[in-house]
Parts: sequence; structure tokens; C-alpha cells
Amino acid sequence: MDTTTTIIWIVVAVVVVVVAVAPVWVLARRRTQQRRDEATTIRDKATEQSFKVGQREALADETAAKARVAAAEADAKSAEAKRLQERAAERSNDASTAREELNQEWDRADKVDPDHDSNTPSGTNEHDGGPHPGGDR
Repeated sequence: MDTTTTIIWIVVAVVVVVVAVAPVWVLARRRTQQRRDEATTIRDKATEQSFKVGQREALADETAAKARVAAAEADAKSAEAKRLQERAAERSNDASTAREELNQEWDRADKVDPDHDSNTPSGTNEHDGGPHPGGDR
């Protein structure tokens, strides 16, 4: 074999290797580019979803804030109701005491009045709410 033949065989071998490796190399580059494109698409979708998720988070925060306000208002209303119940109980107690004192005055007036029928039993609260003889209360 002469040198030319050797060179031809070397060139043929290199060409065969290049022809065999080139499609693999092209496919690998194409696959790499497809993966880059896919990653870009995924990132774009994630960016869109990130905005939507941010809106949902903001809505959740707003709803939680409204819930806290409503709970605070409910607590305030509950405290107001308790205060009003206590005031009503005090006033009811005061009214009962005043009614008892008034009935005692009526009984005292009946005892002092010489024209009063003494057959009426004492302590019957006959004067509760109605007009009494001799004028308005």
C-alpha cells in the first residue's frame, strides 16, 4: 500500500466517522433545543400562574381580614349585649324595689285613711298599676 491509498483510507474513515457522528450530534443539539423551548414554555405558564396565584393569595388575605373584622365586631356586639343585659337586670331590680316601696306607701296611706275599707287584706298589691282613689300617680 502506498501513501495515497493510506491517506484515502484515512479520509474515508474520517468521513465515515463524521457521517456516523453528525446525525447523532444534530439529534443531540435538536433535543437540547427542544428541552430549552419546553423549559421556556413551562416558565411562561408558571409566570401566568404566578400572577393568578398572587391574586388568589390576595383574595384569601382580604377574606381573612374581613373575617377578623367580623369577629371583632361580633365580640363588640357580644360585649354590648352583655352590658345591656346587666343594665336591664339593674333596672329591673330598681323597678322591683321602687314597686315594693310604692306598695308600702299605698298600704301606709290606706292605714292612715279613715275612709279606707280595712277589710281589704294588706299586701295584696291592689294598687299595682291602676288608678288610685284621690288622683293620678
